[in-house]
Amino acid sequence: MKTYDDVVNGRRSIRGFKPDPVPRALIEEVLALAMRSPSSLNTQPWNFTVVTGEPLDRIRQGNTERNLAGVPHSREFRLGEEYGGIHRERQIEIAKQLFGAMDIAREDKAKRHDWVLRGFRQFDAPVSIVITYDRVLLGSDIAPFDCGAVTTALVNAAWSRGLGCVINSQGIMQSPVVREHAGIPDDQVIQTCVAMGWPDDSFPANGVVSRRKPVSEAARFVGFVD
Repeated sequence: MKTYDDVVNGRRSIRGFKPDPVPRALIEEVLALAMRSPSSLNTQPWNFTVVTGEPLDRIRQGNTERNLAGVPHSREFRLGEEYGGIHRERQIEIAKQLFGAMDIAREDKAKRHDWVLRGFRQFDAPVSIVITYDRVLLGSDIAPFDCGAVTTALVNAAWSRGLGCVINSQGIMQSPVVREHAGIPDDQVIQTCVAMGWPDDSFPANGVVSRRKPVSEAARFVGFVD
């Protein structure tokens, strides 16, 4: 069994998966671990729709067709302005790492387009977990914050069991498609989705490890005596 440090330090986003199915019992085990995540006043606002097989194939097809047709995205969370400054620099850095690993040249529009389509297809993972919260909580930032916490716990719990994941909002860009084929009721707000499966170690992008800023850059310590 991996230690907590092994999981957190070893986990990386997986964008290439083996086609092998993931047992339902294992997914339930992972979800049970993830749901130990803290939430505001123990409200536990999250819900999970776990999709595989033909319904997931229909979602992939619908996402791809609508995006290729130029249908505007219909994510159910606020995107805000495009990243700038250091945040944009980090975005570019990880893109360069991924494109370098996948041998995608800057001028190779076909390969770059294919990479984008992989995101719409949820990276061809055998499982997609759609994270939603109760619509009655819409308008507060607390429920999405709690869903972010449980999603982090989910990808770590999966990694501890040998499964790979990538948090992938491209997979829910066309929310009507996801609602229809995953049967998500109107009383739920779609927050994000997680592509899950067995990592394909031969897929070059799976070897990419993103750089993290140091604690000295992220944290301020107030009132401590050295």
